[in-house]
Amino acid sequence: MKPYDPESKGVVERRNGFFETSFMPGRVFTSPADFDAQFTDWLTIANNRVVRTIKARPVDRLDADRAAMLPLPPVAPSVGWVNRVRLGRDYYVRVDSNDYSVDPAVIGRFVDVTAGLSRVEVRHDGRLVAAHDRIWARGMTVTDPGHVAAAKVLREQFQRAHPTPAPDLDMTRDMTRDLADYDRAFGLLDGALTAGGLTAG
Repeated sequence: MKPYDPESKGVVERRNGFFETSFMPGRVFTSPADFDAQFTDWLTIANNRVVRTIKARPVDRLDADRAAMLPLPPVAPSVGWVNRVRLGRDYYVRVDSNDYSVDPAVIGRFVDVTAGLSRVEVRHDGRLVAAHDRIWARGMTVTDPGHVAAAKVLREQFQRAHPTPAPDLDMTRDMTRDLADYDRAFGLLDGALTAGGLTAG
C-alpha cells in the first residue's frame, strides 16, 4: 500500500470488514492455528462464488492479480512484537496483558522480549532466559516451575544470616587506654609516691 493513498487503505479496510461480518460470526477459535485452518477452509468456498461487484469468481482472477503484484523484497521484514525492559523483582515481563516468568538470575538487568504468533522468548545479552507458548487469552500469568525454584534459592541465600567475624584481639588491646596517659596529662609522672599520697618532686 502506497503512503498517502486513502483509496488503497479503504480497499483493505472494506475487505477486512467483509471477513469480520461474513466469516467470524458464530465461530469459536481455540488458537491462531485453528483460526487459520478455519479461515483457509472458508476461503476455498468463498473464492469459488461469483462476486456481484466484479461479476466473476475470485479464484478466476487470482493469476491476473499475482501478475500485477510487485516482487517481494530481498530481505524479509521483521515481524512480531519486540521490547526491551529492565526485569523487575517479580521476574515477570508483560506481553499484551499477559505476564510471563523469566529466570530470576537476571533481575535488575535489561532483557529483550520478542513475541510471535505462537512463542514468547526473553534474552539477556543474546542468552535465552525464558521461552513460553504465547497465550491469546487476556490477564493470564504464565510461570515456568524452574523459575520459581530458582527464585526460592535466591531468596534463601539473601535471607540467610551472614556469620559475624571473630573480634581481633590485637585491635581490642589497641583500643584500651593506657592509664599513664592521664598521669602525663595532669603532670603527675614526675611526682613521688609517699605514704601520704602523691607529692610534687
